Amino acid sequence: MRIGFLVISWTDVLDILLVSFLLYQIYVLVKGSIASRVFLGYLFVYVFYLIVKGLRLELLTAILQYFMGVGAIALIVIFQQEIRRFLLIIGKSTAFTNNRFFNTFLGSTEPGLESGNLKAIVEASRSIASDFNGALIVIKKKDDLEKYIQTGAPLDALISKPLLVSVFNQYSALNDGAVIIADGRVSASRCILPVADGREVPSSVGFRHRAAMGISEATDAAVVVISEQTGRISLAIEGELFSNIPASELEMRLAEYLNSDKQRV
Repeated sequence: MRIGFLVISWTDVLDILLVSFLLYQIYVLVKGSIASRVFLGYLFVYVFYLIVKGLRLELLTAILQYFMGVGAIALIVIFQQEIRRFLLIIGKSTAFTNNRFFNTFLGSTEPGLESGNLKAIVEASRSIASDFNGALIVIKKKDDLEKYIQTGAPLDALISKPLLVSVFNQYSALNDGAVIIADGRVSASRCILPVADGREVPSSVGFRHRAAMGISEATDAAVVVISEQTGRISLAIEGELFSNIPASELEMRLAEYLNSDKQRV
């Protein structure tokens, strides 16, 4: 196809559409953060560089070319959180990560939690909420949580309502941080979790809820979080926070998610 002096093929159109889609996805990913301004500024400099290069301004082209090369490295540093989030989205949505053989090769365990253990978690959550004590309970699905377990105090105990209630008692030495439940046991308490940030995180949520969203975004774990101010139970899955969930619904959602092989995209 010819438009004036331009000759455009279908591959050129496809190339433009793919680049436009990629730029839009990058903008959506960084929108609302400080990195978005850096991204727009770098994009403006790059467009200016293309114009200067087209006008054959050699000296200015050489300066901007050097700036673009150094700027590419700087962008990796500035956008490290966004790049990590983007790669996590790709990794979780690809068919290979949902394949049983592939998960076995990587050492991922099969999902599932015994109904008795699940009921103990739900009953403990109900009791903790009624006492207006805060809690953060991370429940492993497939992804390995060992590096987060190592940040806390090891327990390696059977899952029980009295244990979880005592851990999150306001006078307990173990109530800070998160409890991680993996492979049918309470692996550790006082664990440190990554904290979610960005435009998706409501400004009204506290640090405990941000940590729940952060670990559920970084892994496929389900996270029960209880507010000590309101006593409300929330559930974080795949970086999304579901607030004010009744205990009966909490058990249903946990069972449905933890016992499913397919991850949400």
